[in-house]
Amino acid sequence: MQNQQNNKIQNPETQVPKTPKMNDRDFVNDLLSTEKYLTDAYCTALNEASHQALYQDLLTIFNETQNSQRELYNCMFRHGWYKLEAADQQKLQQSYQQFQGYSSQFPYGNHMQ
Repeated sequence: MQNQQNNKIQNPETQVPKTPKMNDRDFVNDLLSTEKYLTDAYCTALNEASHQALYQDLLTIFNETQNSQRELYNCMFRHGWYKLEAADQQKLQQSYQQFQGYSSQFPYGNHMQ
């Protein structure tokens, strides 16, 4: 179902009306942006929560929000409204080798093998 042209990975795009009114793509994109914002905010709240019960409640809400964000992303990708750049294999290998070298500097042994 996915095609790769010009280093882009995407599904065939579901067409939506191009009018001044919001269409399905606009609504899903707006929801996705909101969910991304919320997960960032909940992440900060989790890092700063000092009360265990509050932390657990925030964690539950964060997980639900993160799952919603992923479902919206999957919806947009399925409809061809979210495009990805194909990674250059040589650059990936270079990055892997670079960070593999850093693992020897970890204080508790080499966990990257």
